[in-house]
Amino acid sequence: MPTPWILRPIRTTDDAAVAAIIRDVMTEHRCTGEGFAIHDPEVAAMAAAYAAPDARYYVVELGGEVLGGAGFARLTGTSSAAATCELRKMYFRPMARGQGLGRAMLELLLAEMKVAGYQRCYLETTSWMDDARRLYAAAGFTPLCGPLGRTGHHGCDMFFARSI
Repeated sequence: MPTPWILRPIRTTDDAAVAAIIRDVMTEHRCTGEGFAIHDPEVAAMAAAYAAPDARYYVVELGGEVLGGAGFARLTGTSSAAATCELRKMYFRPMARGQGLGRAMLELLLAEMKVAGYQRCYLETTSWMDDARRLYAAAGFTPLCGPLGRTGHHGCDMFFARSI
């Protein structure tokens, strides 16, 4: 009997695995230049970066191996009154794709965003990440004309948001 997939909060011991996933998947999708999240300082210490009460990061695990993750935090460059968070660093290894895990992760995160008090979720992606864009559209995200906040991810060329 196969071991079930587990979605759980990130632990400090997951940091190296999550950093490797982010770097590998972003490289796979040609997102390595300036202006992409691969260069964010938090990539090396994701558990600490998402330890704030209004932030979360979850990993996908199978048989004790971390194969993906995603999280959210307050959208940089917005006030607390704005109540907008950003979906961040949602990446999965190839063996974790096509299993419904992206949808499950997104549903979990949207519920957690609501618990954290957010009213809106924003995200950035690229026009060539087709599967991601389809997932976001299916989850009710709508395209925006331009970026929000100050994420520093000027390499992204597509922007989406939805109410929570």
